Amino acid sequence: MNTNRRDFIKHSAIAAAAVGVAPTILNACASPADKVTVALIGCRSMGFNDLRSFLREENNVECVALCDVDTKVLEGKAAEVETLTGIRPKTYKDFRHVLDNKDVQAVIIGTPDHWHANMMISALQAGKHVYVEKPMGHSIEECNAMVAAQAKYPELYCQVGMWQRSSKHWFEASDIVKSGELGDVHLVKAWIYKGYDTPYPAMPDSEAPDYVDYDMWLGPAPKRAFNLNRFHYNFRWWYDYAGGAMTDWGVHLLDFALHAMDADMPTSISPGGGIFYHEKGAIETPDIQQAIYAYPKHTMIWECGLNPGIGPYQKGHGVAYVGQKGTLVVTRSGYEVIPDKDGKQQPYFEARTQAEYGDGLDEHVKNLLSCIREGGTLNTPVEIGAKTAIVSEMGNIAYRAGQVIHWDDSKKQFNEEVANNMAKLNYNPDWKLPTV
Repeated sequence: MNTNRRDFIKHSAIAAAAVGVAPTILNACASPADKVTVALIGCRSMGFNDLRSFLREENNVECVALCDVDTKVLEGKAAEVETLTGIRPKTYKDFRHVLDNKDVQAVIIGTPDHWHANMMISALQAGKHVYVEKPMGHSIEECNAMVAAQAKYPELYCQVGMWQRSSKHWFEASDIVKSGELGDVHLVKAWIYKGYDTPYPAMPDSEAPDYVDYDMWLGPAPKRAFNLNRFHYNFRWWYDYAGGAMTDWGVHLLDFALHAMDADMPTSISPGGGIFYHEKGAIETPDIQQAIYAYPKHTMIWECGLNPGIGPYQKGHGVAYVGQKGTLVVTRSGYEVIPDKDGKQQPYFEARTQAEYGDGLDEHVKNLLSCIREGGTLNTPVEIGAKTAIVSEMGNIAYRAGQVIHWDDSKKQFNEEVANNMAKLNYNPDWKLPTV
């Protein structure tokens, strides 16, 4: 790859990263210096990491409220915000009270996946801008409703937390694929291996801790007894609340497996995998899983595992585009072009660091704040969030159906009734998906 080509890719990727499909906001703040007031709903782990990125703007962002069903988490994070900013935010256990707070301009949704759609739609209806964690929705029906909600409130912004869309080297890698330098690419692989050394043990049901509002934690999910294996971080291994590694990491990696190939919905999805590492009852989603997506001119393969620590090309995660003249492998650290068997394609690797490009999450938050203040386009609008979440859900639907399933894009549904039945969730009757 010559220097001119590298420069072209670098500059075209920077331009591509700025392209979105969100409408220009009508009531943006008047100045880049205007303060944006935010509230965080769901304060553990990634939700609080998101808030930290918002607060890096120091005087231009204020956290005015926190909400969590776990009082210990809520009080601990309120104290942490006070230490960081000198101001203690208001605290709530019911997110609806946050949405009623007129001082809140934008909400960060860092809850388990099964709450995302309800909270995001309700926030838009309350006139709030939104940063919603990935995967955007927990079902095909939810994703479609969230897209419809954004269309109904075009004056508001909703950024989906797929922050690799603000890490420009992913677009550089995609540009190489699109350039034809790899030759024809008929196979794309995406994978995540978590490298867990010890399987989760099965746990008995128990009473919820007295500092947790467990009914509110369940919300739209079916009523079930409290179990530590289903709570906090481990929610992601149960279909009531999430979709396992398939949706947890799939939306990040499949996003660029799709983007670089200009791919939309697959024609069929074939499943593989099972629970091999964990004892019965410890988890519900597979600890080894494959999904093979068929497209007219290429195949896309997803693979994830909880116990293996290393994957294809000696990478724990990544996307590989296998071409006639070489294979490009991209991870969060950088990308590499591996030459074909005759060595004609020259190897190329350039790791992008925070010092060169900035932290992807920070850049993602800056993009949303800029749109709120000045108008513009989002790096991950709901249309992108929905597309990748739906493709990830398709892998889980095929696995749970135990068969190859086929998608009819003209009808926006599967050919198989068993698969269509899984495109919607069975909600707790006390909570319904908000009407758009």
